[in-house]
Amino acid sequence: MDTFSRLHEGVREVLAHRLGWNELRAVQEEAYCAVDAGKDVLVIAPTAGGKTEAALIPVVDGILKGGFSGVSAIYLAPLKALINDQEDRFSAFCLPNGLEILKWHGDVPKGDRAWKDDEPPHILMITPESLEVLLMERELSAGLSNLHYIIIDELHAFVESDRGVQMRVLLDRLDKLSGRKLQRIGLSATVGNPEEILAWLSGSRHGEVLVQIPAPPQPKKFTFVVEGNDHRRLKALARIVKGKKALVFVNSRSDAEAVNTALAGQVDQLLVHHSSLSPASRRETEKSFSESGSACIICTSTLELGIDIGDLDVVVQVGPPHSVSSFLQRMGRSGRRGKPPYVACILKDACELLCMAAVIESASRKEVEPLTPPDKPYNVLVQQVILEIVRNRRTSISHIRRFVKGLNAFKNIRTRQLDALLQFLGDSGILVSDGDMLMPGPGAEQTFGRSNWKDLYSVISGGSEFRAVTPDGEVVGTLDARFVAGKSGRSFSLGGKSWTFLKSDDSHELVVVVPGKGGKNEIFWTGGQAGFSPMVCRAVGRIISEGGSSLPLPEPDQKNISGLIEALPPLIPGGMHVMEKPGKRGPDVTILTFRGRMFNRILASMIRAGAERKLAVSYHDFSLSVKNAGKENAALRMYDLLLKLQKRKTDEGAEDLKIPGHETWKFAGALPPQLLREMALTDYYHYQEFFKDFESSEVILIGSHG
Repeated sequence: MDTFSRLHEGVREVLAHRLGWNELRAVQEEAYCAVDAGKDVLVIAPTAGGKTEAALIPVVDGILKGGFSGVSAIYLAPLKALINDQEDRFSAFCLPNGLEILKWHGDVPKGDRAWKDDEPPHILMITPESLEVLLMERELSAGLSNLHYIIIDELHAFVESDRGVQMRVLLDRLDKLSGRKLQRIGLSATVGNPEEILAWLSGSRHGEVLVQIPAPPQPKKFTFVVEGNDHRRLKALARIVKGKKALVFVNSRSDAEAVNTALAGQVDQLLVHHSSLSPASRRETEKSFSESGSACIICTSTLELGIDIGDLDVVVQVGPPHSVSSFLQRMGRSGRRGKPPYVACILKDACELLCMAAVIESASRKEVEPLTPPDKPYNVLVQQVILEIVRNRRTSISHIRRFVKGLNAFKNIRTRQLDALLQFLGDSGILVSDGDMLMPGPGAEQTFGRSNWKDLYSVISGGSEFRAVTPDGEVVGTLDARFVAGKSGRSFSLGGKSWTFLKSDDSHELVVVVPGKGGKNEIFWTGGQAGFSPMVCRAVGRIISEGGSSLPLPEPDQKNISGLIEALPPLIPGGMHVMEKPGKRGPDVTILTFRGRMFNRILASMIRAGAERKLAVSYHDFSLSVKNAGKENAALRMYDLLLKLQKRKTDEGAEDLKIPGHETWKFAGALPPQLLREMALTDYYHYQEFFKDFESSEVILIGSHG
């Protein structure tokens, strides 16, 4: 009996008459069998690979066959926009079968965030933050007691962040609320360590199945434009997208606005999409793009996730992306309906070309960045402890210990660490105690109590951004606080439109704006570039050590890369090369690592602390630069220092690292200094992994090289 014929009649009707299907794809077949067998499942497939249906088909089938009432399934998504986008797809399966669905997130009017006529829907579409709020409402959360399934979309977007920890906590709490091990179905793009991520999602609660159907091989088309002149480079970009349906990916919001401004008047139906635009503006952009013939969206990673924007003619990458995973997501936007993917790369120099080649080579080798969940998630621990106490108003220390111990996300947290946290929260007035009982203290009320404890529901730091609002109250987007300072009366560009500042209100982080007159307008957001992933950096080093790229690049592009490589000495793969270069005040020392910005940041800190003289050390993705290392034998001195540092005890280097500012974690101010330091070393610096790599690396001295 084939899977299609096993489906509930209502599901078969939807598939046959609404979608025109008479069979399932391989990814949907495997996912159905795994879910039907009661397993937790991770489905990995490229964009437009049928992941959503792979989850929906067995879930709707299970609800109909089981005759479940109340909220039977939750669809958990990282973005409100993704929920809005998926609503029609869910409705197509549910409404013909008499199943109710309900969206629940911050953009849904408050009056609609409740059970209609006290009847919970069958499927709830929600974000982690809104689910946190819902679980605070005892009457509403009782409507979740009949849950059976949780679908987590774009799982990879959660894994490495505190939001992922919060999501794991919520999943465990839902298990307790429903009294059963709910089936967890994760949907994700390609990741480098899928088995580990499945184990992280499931928590070894019961059987788990990885469904990973590789995309069939297909030809891919790439073009490269390498042009140092800004004007000519943008002209080339305009020629590529003109008359086409195109997504143009850039690596920052500032770049998106700048490119959009530069292309204005050269490209019809020019749109812009990034995280600082209002949700309404982004939705309008997505709608306009899907409806028009030719159109071009200048966008950041906001369009990497599974929001459906229809068929594309070309994906354009302006500058190389930071990771292989990001590149695969972006490339997956094109090449649908039998057409090969087409990616045009707009690059400003040979170095960007080399990095782009490294990204594409890694993708062709099926090398993708592994994901690492936080190991010491004390930031989320603080949030959950305070929330549990607020939820109960009074609760015992022993209850809090049981609560924390019962959450798989906190399995590595020891009793002494929890007790140290509770002691610190008491000393700082966030909690007060009455014997064994804990209650929210004046510090909690003052810091988190506004708007019914709203600040506690999310682990995302708000950042220093101002809402830009028109006199009529329309939210245009958000602006960087540093950009807003002193800009009264001046114009800026946001979302492809010109605006003028009228006044700002610092106390409410709000700036009033009106339409501007156009012209050249400045805009920026603080926050440095993320840098390339270690995988991309190592791939760059590999290309250099092998003397060129294995890609069939046009001859001019191969020569561009060869010119870079010829300027360097021969490199040993995986080694750390120390060499001198002439400087203004004696020789400078360059240390080539090809291991990424964080590795080089830690090494720079160790070099400064371990040197006998004060050194000026800077670092980038691929190397460190050391000034003032001595007028003679500077490279040899640095070589000797690196060997010495490799022999130090692991914790000695850790002592040299500064703890990032409290703005890095939303609840850092409520953590004891020792726990904050532990969290920073483990989950921010990944210091143990750094030191293991560093101490085992070969250090190679190259002599003076001009």
